[in-house]
Amino acid sequence: MKKVTLLVFVLWLSFILAACGGGGPPAAPASLSTGNLNLIFVVSEDVAFNASGDIDPHTANLTNQGLQRSLMMGTFLKQQVLGKQNVTKIYALEPMTHLQTTHNYPDMTALVTIQQFALLNQFTLPFDMASGPLYTDNSFPISVSYAPGPVPRGVAIPLIPSIGCQGLDFNDQGGDNEALLDSIIKAKVAGFYVFSAPWETVSGLLANINNLNGYNLALPASYKGPNHIYAISIAPSGSASLTTYNSNLNPPSTYPALPSAALVSSGPVQTPFSITVTGGTGGAVIPAGINTNETIYLIRHAEAHPQGIWDDGNNVAAGQWRALALPNALRGKISPNLVYSIDPAQAGIIGTFIGSYVRPSLTVAPYAIANNLPYYLAANFEIFSQNPPKLASYASAFFFNGGQLSNQKVLVAWEHEHIPTTINALLSSYFPNGGGPTAPDWPGDDYDTVWTVTIDASGNLTVDNAIYQGIQSSTLPATCPQF
Repeated sequence: MKKVTLLVFVLWLSFILAACGGGGPPAAPASLSTGNLNLIFVVSEDVAFNASGDIDPHTANLTNQGLQRSLMMGTFLKQQVLGKQNVTKIYALEPMTHLQTTHNYPDMTALVTIQQFALLNQFTLPFDMASGPLYTDNSFPISVSYAPGPVPRGVAIPLIPSIGCQGLDFNDQGGDNEALLDSIIKAKVAGFYVFSAPWETVSGLLANINNLNGYNLALPASYKGPNHIYAISIAPSGSASLTTYNSNLNPPSTYPALPSAALVSSGPVQTPFSITVTGGTGGAVIPAGINTNETIYLIRHAEAHPQGIWDDGNNVAAGQWRALALPNALRGKISPNLVYSIDPAQAGIIGTFIGSYVRPSLTVAPYAIANNLPYYLAANFEIFSQNPPKLASYASAFFFNGGQLSNQKVLVAWEHEHIPTTINALLSSYFPNGGGPTAPDWPGDDYDTVWTVTIDASGNLTVDNAIYQGIQSSTLPATCPQF
């Protein structure tokens, strides 16, 4: 009798649990169909909308925990949402359109959030010339450039149109976000179009696209956290559906450890040099307005050229290994209190490709995160369309004149061919009558060296290349690290 009673109870309990959904978590939604046009929205974090512990309120940047979430999200997005298919296009927030805190820090989080995912995809470009053979590598461009029209205050007006590489504007000036998505919808090309932006931008886009196209979708009413991904899937018939994915990520609070492959220490790649300029000696004159008590550490972006002039504006996968290894590689070698890079929202002609130049900023973003450092963009002069002498003079004035960076130690990620020209513009300012020293070229195969520029309290100058990261390019895997 007891056995019968127990059996009845077990059957009854099983029925109740099943009816109440207590039989375990609901099955995750299926991956999106390759035959549909899929608009996929990844919600990046900002000061206003975030998960506890993911954003540093003082720098408006990700914490170690937030970086861990973005790395893990890349794998979830690739495997669960795209079903391991290759992405069609990636868009991210233009950082200077969303300045945060009283210090006006640009919103770098959307770009960092989608970087790991970008490098889990492949992109094909000409190997050498525009008409040459094609080459495919583990990297994908991220469109983050300014739309035609007004740009944020303090940002240089782009001289190269953002052909095919427009990003998302936090303020949605002139409805440029809706115009971008409308052009994708009207083109009716099936695929996976991924957007990374804060909740304010994503929620507005979802609502406007829903209303403009009459999809009548039941959209999320409030912020659900950074684990949620929203996908509008448009069938060839034009009907649309909304799928919500919950990655259920629970990232650790420590800086990510690189899996498996060891990074091998290396010696100097460049020929060592050291240049010292002292006012009143050898014809040198301390320039008016020169900064004082300043140290600038100049590095090149991480690996970006697998073959020939193949270049999509992003790092290749090996560059992600270097970028993530940079905080440990430079520990004890440099001591910056600020980080700067080129504005990634400036479009440029990069090799045979017109795209957003995101790799310098993505090279130093992990360093800023690991060390809780303020991160700024050099955005008030145009990086691509100026000839080198003019660009060099702008960059030299920005970093070494005017007092803005006096009494600061700054890590700067820059384009390697423009580092020597910037330093030569600085050196020439000390020698108004000519005859001053010049810096050597930066070798095309060197991603490892650090140039240090020091200006003392009197304005005297020292430049050398004695520091190196200690990461050999040849040891970095050609595929992206997995998290």
